[in-house]
Amino acid sequence: MGSIGWANAGECTLATVLGWFDTAEVDRLADSVVAEMMKRVPPNSLSETRTTTKRFGRMTEVLSDQVRAFGRAQRPNFYKRARLGNRVKWALKDAGYPEPFIDAFTSELVTLVTVAAKAK
Repeated sequence: MGSIGWANAGECTLATVLGWFDTAEVDRLADSVVAEMMKRVPPNSLSETRTTTKRFGRMTEVLSDQVRAFGRAQRPNFYKRARLGNRVKWALKDAGYPEPFIDAFTSELVTLVTVAAKAK
């Protein structure tokens, strides 16, 4: 009977480990964030200071709510948070955003998800 308990514990552990690396939800969030960014603040609009400030205000509200909700609901582990940051960073780079902007945005995004995931 003891061996059955170990077999079940092994299956549970395997499922837990595999779930730890399942990034489907993170990938969907990353794609959504990048699409929202490109829609509201295209790379070529970053030089327009007045327009960009207004767009950032609206975008920040929308994305902050979305990212916080994701962090609270999914509680992504550090691997998933790193995946989110990496995926967003490369998508923004491919879209033509400037490097300093990409680094600042990605850092803030990952920090926001982390704080939301750690909140009780």
